[in-house]
Amino acid sequence: MLGDKSEHFEGKGTDLSALESHLEEYLKSDGFTVQTSPPSDQGTVIQAKKSGFLREVVAAERAFTITITGTSSDFTVRFGIGKWLQNLGVAAIETLLLSDLFLVIDVADSMWSLEVEDKIIADLKKFVG
Repeated sequence: MLGDKSEHFEGKGTDLSALESHLEEYLKSDGFTVQTSPPSDQGTVIQAKKSGFLREVVAAERAFTITITGTSSDFTVRFGIGKWLQNLGVAAIETLLLSDLFLVIDVADSMWSLEVEDKIIADLKKFVG
């Protein structure tokens, strides 16, 4: 699907909670509202939306969604557009990862998603090393 990317890292020994915090701070500093699922053995979901942009260009319930799964030495970070989930902070990660978290999106959404993804992926690669 356009606007849906993933990056896989092996042998890096990255602290995944530090990675999660780094991504959250990066998004917040770029003007996003951010919510994160509770930590779980299955991974973490981070959602971000820019109120003005998403409400005008795409449906208000859509958000940039990032999932982090795996271990510090072997993990995957997936990026795409997903439904803004109310109360993500109390949602069970197992349910989120098994559900259809990412949405099929139109061209306008895809172009925005690709631009945001490229910036975040570049920053992510610097952080991981």
